[in-house]
Amino acid sequence: MVAAILEAAARVLEREGLERYNTNRVAEVAGVSVGSLYQYFPNKDALTVALIERTQADLDAALTAAAKACEGHTLIASLRLLARAAITWQARRPRLAAALDYEERRLPLAPLLDASGAAIGRHVVAVLRRHAREITAPDLAVAAADIRAMAQALIDADPESSPSDIEERVVRAALGYLTMPIKTLNASDQAAVGSKARG
Repeated sequence: MVAAILEAAARVLEREGLERYNTNRVAEVAGVSVGSLYQYFPNKDALTVALIERTQADLDAALTAAAKACEGHTLIASLRLLARAAITWQARRPRLAAALDYEERRLPLAPLLDASGAAIGRHVVAVLRRHAREITAPDLAVAAADIRAMAQALIDADPESSPSDIEERVVRAALGYLTMPIKTLNASDQAAVGSKARG
Protein backbone atom coordinates (compact mmCIF):
# COMPACT_ATOMS: atom_id res chain seq x y z
CA MET A 1 0.00 0.00 0.00
CA VAL A 2 2.74 2.48 0.96
CA ALA A 3 4.72 1.69 -2.21
CA ALA A 4 1.59 2.14 -4.34
CA ILE A 5 0.80 5.49 -2.73
CA LEU A 6 4.38 6.75 -3.15
CA GLU A 7 4.46 5.73 -6.80
CA ALA A 8 1.11 7.43 -7.35
CA ALA A 9 2.52 10.60 -5.74
CA ALA A 10 5.52 10.41 -8.07
CA ARG A 11 3.27 10.01 -11.10
CA VAL A 12 1.08 12.97 -10.13
CA LEU A 13 4.13 15.19 -9.64
CA GLU A 14 5.78 14.27 -12.94
CA ARG A 15 2.62 14.18 -15.10
CA GLU A 16 0.47 16.91 -13.56
CA GLY A 17 2.90 19.09 -11.61
CA LEU A 18 2.83 20.65 -8.18
CA GLU A 19 -0.40 22.54 -8.91
CA ARG A 20 -2.40 19.27 -9.07
CA TYR A 21 -0.43 17.49 -6.36
CA ASN A 22 -2.65 16.88 -3.35
CA THR A 23 -3.68 13.93 -1.20
CA ASN A 24 -7.05 13.52 -2.93
CA ARG A 25 -5.45 13.29 -6.37
CA VAL A 26 -2.72 10.92 -5.15
CA ALA A 27 -5.30 8.64 -3.52
CA GLU A 28 -7.32 8.64 -6.75
CA VAL A 29 -4.29 7.68 -8.86
CA ALA A 30 -3.25 5.04 -6.30
CA GLY A 31 -6.76 3.54 -6.36
CA VAL A 32 -7.25 3.90 -2.62
CA SER A 33 -9.51 6.02 -0.46
CA VAL A 34 -8.10 9.23 0.92
CA GLY A 35 -8.79 7.79 4.37
CA SER A 36 -6.50 4.87 3.59
CA LEU A 37 -3.80 7.29 2.46
CA TYR A 38 -4.12 9.23 5.73
CA GLN A 39 -3.49 6.04 7.70
CA TYR A 40 0.10 6.16 6.38
CA PHE A 41 0.62 9.85 5.62
CA PRO A 42 -1.18 12.44 7.79
CA ASN A 43 -0.80 15.21 5.20
CA LYS A 44 0.73 16.09 1.86
CA ASP A 45 4.04 17.20 3.36
CA ALA A 46 4.49 13.85 5.12
CA LEU A 47 3.84 12.13 1.80
CA THR A 48 6.36 14.39 0.08
CA VAL A 49 9.03 13.73 2.72
CA ALA A 50 8.56 9.97 2.30
CA LEU A 51 8.87 10.35 -1.48
CA ILE A 52 12.08 12.39 -1.07
CA GLU A 53 13.45 9.73 1.30
CA ARG A 54 12.69 7.06 -1.31
CA THR A 55 14.41 8.96 -4.11
CA GLN A 56 17.45 9.72 -1.93
CA ALA A 57 17.71 6.01 -1.10
CA ASP A 58 17.55 5.20 -4.83
CA LEU A 59 20.33 7.69 -5.55
CA ASP A 60 22.42 6.28 -2.72
CA ALA A 61 22.01 2.77 -4.15
CA ALA A 62 23.01 3.96 -7.63
CA LEU A 63 26.14 5.67 -6.30
CA THR A 64 27.02 2.71 -4.09
CA ALA A 65 27.02 0.50 -7.18
CA ALA A 66 29.00 3.08 -9.17
CA ALA A 67 31.62 3.42 -6.42
CA LYS A 68 32.09 -0.35 -6.36
CA ALA A 69 32.39 -0.40 -10.15
CA CYS A 70 35.20 2.18 -9.91
CA GLU A 71 37.60 -0.29 -8.28
CA GLY A 72 40.63 -0.83 -10.50
CA HIS A 73 39.82 2.11 -12.79
CA THR A 74 41.80 5.30 -13.40
CA LEU A 75 40.76 8.55 -11.76
CA ILE A 76 39.14 9.90 -14.92
CA ALA A 77 37.30 6.63 -15.56
CA SER A 78 36.10 6.62 -11.94
CA LEU A 79 34.83 10.19 -12.20
CA ARG A 80 33.04 9.23 -15.40
CA LEU A 81 31.33 6.26 -13.73
CA LEU A 82 30.18 8.40 -10.80
CA ALA A 83 28.98 11.20 -13.08
CA ARG A 84 27.14 8.76 -15.32
CA ALA A 85 25.36 7.18 -12.36
CA ALA A 86 24.18 10.56 -11.05
CA ILE A 87 23.12 11.83 -14.48
CA THR A 88 21.33 8.59 -15.37
CA TRP A 89 19.47 8.67 -12.07
CA GLN A 90 18.40 12.29 -12.61
CA ALA A 91 17.43 11.68 -16.25
CA ARG A 92 15.15 8.74 -15.41
CA ARG A 93 12.39 11.02 -14.18
CA PRO A 94 13.51 14.63 -14.73
CA ARG A 95 10.14 16.27 -14.03
CA LEU A 96 9.83 14.37 -10.77
CA ALA A 97 13.40 15.33 -9.83
CA ALA A 98 12.68 19.01 -10.53
CA ALA A 99 9.48 18.95 -8.47
CA LEU A 100 11.22 17.27 -5.55
CA ASP A 101 14.13 19.73 -5.76
CA TYR A 102 11.55 22.52 -5.31
CA GLU A 103 9.94 20.72 -2.37
CA GLU A 104 13.33 20.12 -0.74
CA ARG A 105 13.85 23.89 -0.67
CA ARG A 106 10.35 24.51 0.72
CA LEU A 107 10.27 21.92 3.49
CA PRO A 108 12.45 21.85 6.66
CA LEU A 109 14.51 18.87 5.56
CA ALA A 110 18.02 19.81 6.63
CA PRO A 111 18.67 16.64 8.72
CA LEU A 112 17.43 14.33 5.94
CA LEU A 113 19.35 16.14 3.21
CA ASP A 114 22.48 16.41 5.36
CA ALA A 115 22.41 12.65 5.98
CA SER A 116 21.89 11.97 2.29
CA GLY A 117 24.70 14.35 1.32
CA ALA A 118 26.99 12.71 3.87
CA ALA A 119 26.26 9.27 2.43
CA ILE A 120 26.97 10.47 -1.10
CA GLY A 121 30.13 12.17 0.15
CA ARG A 122 31.37 8.92 1.68
CA HIS A 123 31.02 7.14 -1.68
CA VAL A 124 32.94 9.87 -3.47
CA VAL A 125 35.65 10.05 -0.79
CA ALA A 126 36.13 6.28 -0.98
CA VAL A 127 36.75 6.58 -4.72
CA LEU A 128 39.03 9.61 -4.38
CA ARG A 129 41.09 7.94 -1.66
CA ARG A 130 42.17 5.29 -4.18
CA HIS A 131 43.71 8.08 -6.29
CA ALA A 132 45.09 10.25 -3.49
CA ARG A 133 48.54 10.48 -5.13
CA GLU A 134 47.05 12.12 -8.23
CA ILE A 135 44.85 14.58 -6.34
CA THR A 136 46.13 17.96 -5.23
CA ALA A 137 43.00 18.95 -3.28
CA PRO A 138 44.12 18.97 0.38
CA ASP A 139 40.87 17.68 1.93
CA LEU A 140 39.06 14.78 0.26
CA ALA A 141 35.81 15.33 2.18
CA VAL A 142 35.67 18.97 1.08
CA ALA A 143 36.62 17.94 -2.45
CA ALA A 144 33.80 15.38 -2.52
CA ALA A 145 31.27 18.01 -1.39
CA ASP A 146 32.54 20.49 -3.98
CA ILE A 147 32.39 17.91 -6.77
CA ARG A 148 28.83 17.04 -5.81
CA ALA A 149 27.84 20.72 -5.89
CA MET A 150 29.52 21.24 -9.27
CA ALA A 151 27.88 18.15 -10.72
CA GLN A 152 24.43 19.17 -9.46
CA ALA A 153 24.84 22.68 -10.84
CA LEU A 154 25.92 21.39 -14.26
CA ILE A 155 23.11 18.83 -14.36
CA ASP A 156 20.49 21.44 -13.40
CA ALA A 157 21.88 24.26 -15.56
CA ASP A 158 21.15 22.75 -18.97
CA PRO A 159 18.44 20.07 -18.89
CA GLU A 160 18.24 20.12 -22.70
CA SER A 161 21.82 18.89 -23.14
CA SER A 162 22.41 15.22 -23.84
CA PRO A 163 23.51 13.07 -20.88
CA SER A 164 26.85 12.44 -22.62
CA ASP A 165 27.51 16.20 -22.97
CA ILE A 166 26.67 16.81 -19.32
CA GLU A 167 28.82 13.87 -18.28
CA GLU A 168 31.79 15.28 -20.19
CA ARG A 169 31.40 18.69 -18.55
CA VAL A 170 31.05 17.19 -15.06
CA VAL A 171 34.14 15.03 -15.54
CA ARG A 172 36.22 17.92 -16.90
CA ALA A 173 35.18 20.21 -14.03
CA ALA A 174 35.85 17.57 -11.38
CA LEU A 175 39.17 16.47 -12.87
CA GLY A 176 40.40 20.06 -13.19
CA TYR A 177 39.39 20.82 -9.61
CA LEU A 178 41.03 17.70 -8.21
CA THR A 179 44.33 17.92 -10.08
CA MET A 180 44.95 21.67 -10.37
CA PRO A 181 48.59 22.27 -9.39
CA ILE A 182 48.74 24.10 -6.09
CA LYS A 183 51.59 26.25 -7.43
CA THR A 184 49.13 27.99 -9.77
CA LEU A 185 47.52 29.62 -6.74
CA ASN A 186 48.88 32.96 -5.62
CA ALA A 187 51.13 33.16 -2.55
CA SER A 188 48.37 34.07 -0.06
CA ASP A 189 46.15 31.27 -1.35
CA GLN A 190 49.06 28.80 -1.05
CA ALA A 191 49.61 29.86 2.55
CA ALA A 192 45.90 29.41 3.36
CA VAL A 193 45.83 25.95 1.77
CA GLY A 194 49.00 24.94 3.63
CA SER A 195 47.61 26.21 6.93
CA LYS A 196 44.36 24.29 6.43
CA ALA A 197 46.20 21.10 5.52
CA ARG A 198 48.35 21.33 8.67
CA GLY A 199 45.37 22.17 10.90
